Amino acid sequence: MDKVACCCLRNGAPSRSYFKPSLPYTIARSTSPPLPPCRRSISMFRCILTNPKRATGNSVVVVAGGRNTKPRGGFSFDFEQYMSANGNAVHEALERALPVCQPERLSESMRYSVLAGGKRVRPVLAIAACELVGGSAAAATPVACAVEMVHTMSLIHDDMPCMDDDALRRGRPANHVAFGEHTALLSGDALLALAFEHLARGCADLGVVPAEHALRAVAELGNAAGAGGVAAGQVADKASEGAPVSLAMLEYIHLHKTARLLEAAAVCGAIVGGGTDGEIESVRRYARSVGLLFQVVDDVLDVTRTSEQLGKTAGKDQAADKATYPKLLGVDQAQAYAAELLAMAEGELEGFDAERAAPLHHLARFIAYRQN
Repeated sequence: MDKVACCCLRNGAPSRSYFKPSLPYTIARSTSPPLPPCRRSISMFRCILTNPKRATGNSVVVVAGGRNTKPRGGFSFDFEQYMSANGNAVHEALERALPVCQPERLSESMRYSVLAGGKRVRPVLAIAACELVGGSAAAATPVACAVEMVHTMSLIHDDMPCMDDDALRRGRPANHVAFGEHTALLSGDALLALAFEHLARGCADLGVVPAEHALRAVAELGNAAGAGGVAAGQVADKASEGAPVSLAMLEYIHLHKTARLLEAAAVCGAIVGGGTDGEIESVRRYARSVGLLFQVVDDVLDVTRTSEQLGKTAGKDQAADKATYPKLLGVDQAQAYAAELLAMAEGELEGFDAERAAPLHHLARFIAYRQN
């Protein structure tokens, strides 16, 4: 593990220059001294953020342990109600946004996957980030819907035989099983296009999001969906199957395939909420840690839960000989890394109003402790 490279994340999104492409995530060698085999440190392969908050002592919540979900601030916050209310509101907004048109099979396929439920983590992340910087849930709703459309597109395509070849998604037949491969492919394409249309039109119709903020959000989401995010991660993921993969490459894959879209959800929420550049970058670093945390936990669940518990095929990464965090680190070390990522994410919220930050504290812990 002495030679494992750590992943150095750099600012990657449009800032004042809205169409300036994101700087790529780059790989840097760890400078941590080697430890004896029995005392390998998770910090040797931690993900280094621009302003890292090192986790020490009791500040780390061990993911394998109890559910400590009380945020800083000492006040009561009903996270389940917050998730439910915002998840339902987004679901209703998606129902209105999705077309019912000809050909019916295409619109049925799009609605089948988008309205299938799910945790709605990305939409809620967008809303919570918007509220964190003083914006409203209404201002973030077009972002929330657009991000969920992009996410659903990635799931439809990911399940297809040429990709992960999974017949089950959210406890029912995957889109290509229910509608056929060609319809599933085009349904995903249509959702990707609709995401940007909805984001642009939705912000304009609201009349509360300045045009330059909407444009900046469009650019951020576009980068996350394409070669700066999901598409790059998917290609690298497929290329790595059956091949030796370093921890640095594994982090590259998941920072792009998984974390980048979660990051974009939060950043777009903060943009349309009117956040300052400093606030937006703090949100970015928070979401980047949360995004990688999501994947680490996902990898652990894949080897510790059943298909019935997950609502999708368990053990498929192992069957495809994919590199995962449990495979490279072991389950215990992967859980320790997840705990550190959780502490790093929460550290980025320290400069914000505690009450406004409560949903994001709880969301990070919800991701860390989820069981499916």
